[in-house]
Amino acid sequence: MDDIKRVAALGFFDGVHLGHQALMQKARERAAQSGTTAAVITFDAHPDSFVHGVEVPLLESMDNRWELIQRAGGIEDVTFLHFDREFMQTPWEDFIRSVTEDMGAVHLVMGRDFSCGWRGLGTAERIADWCDGHGVGWDIVEQVRLDGVVVSSTYIRGLVAEGDMGRAARFLGHPYSVSDTVVHGYQRGRRMGIPTINFPIPAGVIVPRHGVYATRAWLPGGPCPAVTNVGVRPTFQGDSHITVETNLLDFHGELYGQRVRIDFLSFLRDETRFPSQTELAAQIQRDIEDTRNYFRAQEGGAP
Repeated sequence: MDDIKRVAALGFFDGVHLGHQALMQKARERAAQSGTTAAVITFDAHPDSFVHGVEVPLLESMDNRWELIQRAGGIEDVTFLHFDREFMQTPWEDFIRSVTEDMGAVHLVMGRDFSCGWRGLGTAERIADWCDGHGVGWDIVEQVRLDGVVVSSTYIRGLVAEGDMGRAARFLGHPYSVSDTVVHGYQRGRRMGIPTINFPIPAGVIVPRHGVYATRAWLPGGPCPAVTNVGVRPTFQGDSHITVETNLLDFHGELYGQRVRIDFLSFLRDETRFPSQTELAAQIQRDIEDTRNYFRAQEGGAP
């Protein structure tokens, strides 16, 4: 791979939550102590999708996970390994040997519940024993608890599906967000005098509770308060695909083709079918005022 010596945090890192951040903090600490590079070694597909044969609805796409590892975890050196059925059947010793010999890992950091290799036989304890016998350092990081609950991607997925973005943010250590390149929509919002930017929901990513949210959009020029609808826009006949549709407050300009991140802050209301576009437009104005009130209530919030 290269000649860089790494302290490698191992895991899938879906959501890059507080537990994942504890792994990466330990990796950074060990790297600083040894003059090596803190790194993350992860996978492009969730192992459970192959092990259990059930698609796991992830908290973000691979590109967004990469960005989150860098932003929330403070680690720039990220390697995504391709996970498929052949990889699933790899003996765990072969995987760890590859990580240490081919990827330059001189120290491994993993969670107590981490496992790898065929049938998950490479438990954290077995990996630690292997490291002891091969001159490789290791740390096993205990689970992080909040409000007596183990911080896990599974638990956070449930919060996002329920629209509980405040609690999700506490367990993530950052707001739940989606990022993508702005695409052209149907221009319906623009025709109502309320222009929006539109994202598709990436394949394999969990869909938040359908409804309207107070959000913060991170634009190329900086943050902007926003109102975001997730759903199928039931007022308009013929829509069936799910989109993330965001109205940027006090912003004027074009963003097509640019990458934007939307932080979900607070659920405002369920998605509703209105008898007319006029009534929908009136409700959107109320949503905008509710969002302004949300930001006013936050310390340092936008007006």
